[in-house]
This record gives sequence, structure tokens and C-alpha cells, in this order.
Amino acid sequence: MDLRTAKQVMEHGWSVVVVPADDEGPGFAYTIGLWHTHSVPELAMFGLDIQTMHVLLNSLGHKAATGAVLEDGRECHGIIEDRPVVLKPVDLRWYREFFGRAISFYRRPPLPVLQAVWADAAGRFLWQPGADEQYQQSQPQLWLKPAEHPPGVWTTLATG
Repeated sequence: MDLRTAKQVMEHGWSVVVVPADDEGPGFAYTIGLWHTHSVPELAMFGLDIQTMHVLLNSLGHKAATGAVLEDGRECHGIIEDRPVVLKPVDLRWYREFFGRAISFYRRPPLPVLQAVWADAAGRFLWQPGADEQYQQSQPQLWLKPAEHPPGVWTTLATG
């Protein structure tokens, strides 16, 4: 287990892990400790600058820590400017590829993880008709089984 993460969880209730973009794929961020400290699902975000995602996940974490309900299908406002965010449950088959440090912290899956999916500039989510194509590629659909996910960088990472 990462001692820095454990210390942050003890001091602040959770930690945000940022994974920078590399040759294998885009960057992303996720929380560790929300489930442990507040009995609310961990959160993951993709498709934005990693520092921005760090700030946004901390904002969602604070909402959860103060009693906001974070659940499947929940639409959250006031997180990203004028764009809504919807929370979707991550399928367990993606955990090892994306959330290894969380698994190490908890010592085992399953732990609940919700993907915070943000809308495009027109307010459309990636599963809605007319959603911006670039936006559709920047966020995985981790609520789908890997075999059901549209081919792309995210499925390449999962089958690697």
C-alpha cells in the first residue's frame, strides 16, 4: 500500500490519484478513501487535464463527505462550469486496468466506483445522439463490459 495515500486518507478522508497521459493512453484521475471514510463510492474521471480532474474530484468528494448522495444516474451540477456531470457505476472488469492503487489500498475488489461523466459544450452526454465525437473518444464507457465497449484506446488498454 502507498503510505502517502494512506496518510492523506487519514488526514483528509480521501486522496485523489492522478495518472498522467502517456504513450499507452490519456490521463485520468480517481479517488481512494471515500468508501473507507464516508461509505460512499470512489469516483473516477477521464478526458480533462489531470489537475482539473483532481480539483473536480475533490469538489465531488467534499459534496459526498457533507451528505450529498452519489449514486448511479445521479446528475450533479456546479462541478464543471455550466455542464452537468452524471455518475455511472464502473463494471468490475475494468478495475485492475484503471484502479490498481485503490485495489492495493482496500486489498481487494469489489469496492464501488462511480465514473463522473461530463457533458459536451452543448450539454449532451457521450451516449446521447449528436454528442461531440472528440468528447466521445476522451471518456471511456466503463459502465459497459469491456467486450461491449466501442473499440478504441480504452479497450486497447483493457486488453493490452
